[in-house]
Amino acid sequence: MTIFTNFLRSLLLTIIFSFVAPILLVGGGLLFLFLIGHFPGLQELTEAIATGIVHFLATFGSGTPLRGLFVISLTCSFVGTLFDIYVCYRCQILRIDS
Repeated sequence: MTIFTNFLRSLLLTIIFSFVAPILLVGGGLLFLFLIGHFPGLQELTEAIATGIVHFLATFGSGTPLRGLFVISLTCSFVGTLFDIYVCYRCQILRIDS
């Protein structure tokens, strides 16, 4: 029973961290661009990069950048979950073969 609860705990943590990681990455990148944009001469460059990121997110979100960020986060969460299931399966197979 403890193997199953450890598996569920691992799966839940993987789902949460895989969902939050892209949000923090994109949010941190946009915050970094916002802060760098306050330096003289860099405002146009950082604005163009931030606009490109927002347009990229809007592509995945049917015109809404926030929805695009959630779609990308859900996809990363799904892939992380599949990877965690594979690792657990592989660990059990290697334990049986030993």
